[in-house]
Amino acid sequence: MSKTVPVGVSARHIHLTQEHVEALFGAGYQLTEFKPLSQPGQFAANEQVAVIGTKGKFDKVRILGPVRPASQLEISRTDSFSLGVKAPVRESGHIEGTPGITLKGPAGEVELETGVIIAARHIHFHTSKAEAWGIADKQLLKVRLGGERGLVLENVLARVSDNFALDMHIDTDEANAAGANNGDTAEIVD
Repeated sequence: MSKTVPVGVSARHIHLTQEHVEALFGAGYQLTEFKPLSQPGQFAANEQVAVIGTKGKFDKVRILGPVRPASQLEISRTDSFSLGVKAPVRESGHIEGTPGITLKGPAGEVELETGVIIAARHIHFHTSKAEAWGIADKQLLKVRLGGERGLVLENVLARVSDNFALDMHIDTDEANAAGANNGDTAEIVD
C-alpha cells in the first residue's frame, strides 16, 4: 500500500495572540479571512505585518488565523539570514529559548521576546489515517519527493490529531531544493 500525502509549501508567516493583533491593528480588532488553509478552521488572514530583524526586514508577512495562545513567526533558513535572526528548527508551538523580533502594524509595534522559528517539516494526520498506516504522533518519518529534483527528506515529524487533515508542510527552502509545489504528492517510505 502506497502512503502518499499532499504537499503544502509553507511560506513565511506569523501566528499572533489577540493581544498582539490589537497592539498592531487597534483595540478590539479581529482578523479577517483571506482564504482557508488545508487544516480545518485555519485560514490565511487579509492582514499582514512587517517583521524587522537586526539585518533586514520583510514588509508583508501574512498572518494566519485564528489567534493563538502565543505569537510565533515561522521563517525559512534563508529568511533567518536575511533578517539576522538565528532561528532554530522547532515544532510549532515550541518557542521557549527562541529569539524574538520586532513586528510593525498600522496601529503600533510589538517586540516579541521569543517566537521566531524555522518550522520542523511535518505531516498532519487525522487520527484514523495515522492508525490505518501504523503511524504514531511525534514519530519521525522518511518521505520521498519525486520530480526532476526529487529528494528524500528525513526527520519528518508526524503530528496526529482528530482535528487534522492529511497534509505535509515543508518550507520554501525545502520546496525549492526539491522543485516541489503546493498540491504535489510525496510518499512516506519509512
